[in-house]
Amino acid sequence: MKRIASVLTACFLFFITTAQRPASWTSSDMYLALRKLNVLGSVLYIAAHPDDENTRLIAYLSKEKLYRTGYMALTRGDGGQNLIGDEQGIELGLIRTQELLAARRIDGGEQFFSRAFDFGFSKGPEETFTKWDKEKILSDVVWVIRNFQPDVIITRFPTTGEGGHGHHTASAILANEAFTAAADPNRFPEQLKYVKPWQAKRILWNTFNFGSINTTSNSQFKFDVGGYNPLLGKSYGEIAAESRSQHKSQGFGVPASRGEAWEYFKTTGGTPPENDLMDDVDITWNRVPGGAAIAGMIEQLASSFDLLHPEESVPGLVKLYQAMQNLPDGYWKKQKLKETKQLIEQCSGLWMEAYSNNAYAVQTDSVRISFSFNDRLGVNAILKNITVDQFDSTLNEPFHKNENIGFSKLLFVPASKSITQPYWLVHKMEEGYYNVTNQQKIGQADVDPAYIAQITVNIEGQDFTFSKPVKYKFTDPVKGEIYQPLVVVPPVTAGDLAPFYLKNKKDNVIDVRLIANTNVSSDAMPVSNTAITSQDTLSFAMTYHLKKNSQIDMAYPVNELQNKTYRVALPDQETAMTMRSIMYDHIPAIHYFKEAVTTVRELDLKTYGKKIGYIVGAGDKVPEALEQMGYDVTFLDDKSLSRNNLQQFDAIIAGVRAYNTDEWLNAHYEQLMKYVNDGGNLIVQYNTSSQIGPVRAKIGPYNFDITRTRVTDENAVVTVLKPDHPVLNFPNKINSDDFKGWIQERSIYHAANWDPHFETIFSMHDKGEAPDEGSLIIAKYGKGYFTYTGLVFYRELPAGVPGAYRLMANLIALNKKKAF
Repeated sequence: MKRIASVLTACFLFFITTAQRPASWTSSDMYLALRKLNVLGSVLYIAAHPDDENTRLIAYLSKEKLYRTGYMALTRGDGGQNLIGDEQGIELGLIRTQELLAARRIDGGEQFFSRAFDFGFSKGPEETFTKWDKEKILSDVVWVIRNFQPDVIITRFPTTGEGGHGHHTASAILANEAFTAAADPNRFPEQLKYVKPWQAKRILWNTFNFGSINTTSNSQFKFDVGGYNPLLGKSYGEIAAESRSQHKSQGFGVPASRGEAWEYFKTTGGTPPENDLMDDVDITWNRVPGGAAIAGMIEQLASSFDLLHPEESVPGLVKLYQAMQNLPDGYWKKQKLKETKQLIEQCSGLWMEAYSNNAYAVQTDSVRISFSFNDRLGVNAILKNITVDQFDSTLNEPFHKNENIGFSKLLFVPASKSITQPYWLVHKMEEGYYNVTNQQKIGQADVDPAYIAQITVNIEGQDFTFSKPVKYKFTDPVKGEIYQPLVVVPPVTAGDLAPFYLKNKKDNVIDVRLIANTNVSSDAMPVSNTAITSQDTLSFAMTYHLKKNSQIDMAYPVNELQNKTYRVALPDQETAMTMRSIMYDHIPAIHYFKEAVTTVRELDLKTYGKKIGYIVGAGDKVPEALEQMGYDVTFLDDKSLSRNNLQQFDAIIAGVRAYNTDEWLNAHYEQLMKYVNDGGNLIVQYNTSSQIGPVRAKIGPYNFDITRTRVTDENAVVTVLKPDHPVLNFPNKINSDDFKGWIQERSIYHAANWDPHFETIFSMHDKGEAPDEGSLIIAKYGKGYFTYTGLVFYRELPAGVPGAYRLMANLIALNKKKAF
């Protein structure tokens, strides 16, 4: 695959991220946290996806009202479109999970998820619940409510459909059902081993004014969230903009707002609020037996807090912690002890970290973990004990003001040490949800750290144990000190394989690579927990001895293999694992593992032409699919479009949302149209009507509009309108079988109001809707062809859907004389 310009490098560079740095508060943060100790109220916001949440409201509730504030997204956003790379499906969900966590670090909320999988746009909750197991996802919402114990629940969307997306409506339906079910001991009684029934005071719908849909009314309960927080130096609109702009994969960077901003609410369950969100809810320490004295202690600490000397509050905070320990056990005791301990750590100025200079801890090898401590403000403290896995050390080392304590320990990594895998990916998922068997993991936002250092410090006579994830730390010569997650990996991993390989391409081979992450011999391989499901293997049967960071390769000619799924087998017949890594500058590095398997397929596929020019848009994996078909793919960007003889290309294909993301494309309109007029073939995949501005009329040689029309049923009937059109006949004869086995959807962002020069090829629609012909429009222009299509080739080709390959081959061959 030839790249004329480096247009896809962003996702492969190792950027700095501040997300992994040890937390360090300002005195303003400490003072706000101290005031928050006297607020015993909680709010849980519920919606469907990352980016659905009202970040301004979350920031206001968390940082102005000082409530414990949470956001539950039912999905991880796996089915969205990615503006920053080519990751889709679970990989996009991993990115959007971290984007949500980055947003919460800014607006002060906590993050939760259900097991629901975002399978793409859904036009109604009925369709959504055919793929989500409604009772299962409802149990997840109930579980989070019973754990979080919100006084008030707020939904982003109504149950009546104004939110548009079926997932949106489904999230509201589930939240409202869970509002009642969480209080019923007969619903999901298996949860009561860990939690108790909980009845929130009320559930509200946060009404909205989105575009042409205004569901707000002055008769609704409302309050202003547009205030300014002088301690933070920002309005809640400014904080919200920073938070929402973390959703970079969705292109949701927004400007900061200032001034009053009203939020409106309709009550959908419980007692309606009249004067305050927390009407009839006691948010003081009076809700805890014996708590009145605690409130007084906190007030005294807040009134005497010295912004320049927060350490002077530590003795009082320790006494407060001890007083809280004497209260009856309960939700708010546990929560406020946690908050107080964190506040003691921050006010004391203690620096505590555990890190490795290695990115990976390898099973059957060793990893060196370093520990670093500093009593920066000179509080009365003793380092008593450190525990990390099997390492347990008693120290009893007194701290001295601003003096460093540091040492390291080499730890053996046993074969039984679990690889670092997101818990929701451990088991094979269903179509509509992840399989998570551990009840206590449900709702958890992030992956478990590979190692956690338990550090016991005595502060002012009280022992505290602080949990610190062990990080990978290194220094970049440009970006400075960088923290990333430490990852446990197997002794041997396999190189990444394409999901499938086509036998049709001559001399196509599967290059299989084994990478040694430590010194390893094939006769000393540890046994993994991976079940062997097939004996169809790409096997490394010979004995080998590999040094750390070395590799061995074998090539398997595709045309000599059968049409089946193959796994990369290690000598003991276990399936090798491939580690996938995703790196962006705004989130921590992401790593996950999958079995090294691939599928060999022989399609009834004919191709015509050889050279493709590809204009990368938001990022997709269509170019890899084109290479599997036997085409030579050259990436085109601003400079290469100007300098290259475009007539060398049998077709030029614009990637998804190219006209949304590449502003420079408008400058090449005349050049591209000349290419088509002189006999070229320009194929434009879907764009959205937003973020396209003045270039919309300059995509093709004739005018057409882009709509939000889509066909979400991947099995929707496709009616052929022009059976004799070349696109259905050369070089492949397209028939109804070519529309079988499609995934997620048929087509999105259809064309409309097209010029008469365009021909429409297909008609399709979802149940209950009118037929639409805008999924594929083709125009002859001069000697060549222009095509706009909303057909989701970017989903179907990476998934190996045969009909999508055959139809794409025909689109590429449109300008060939043999097609007539």
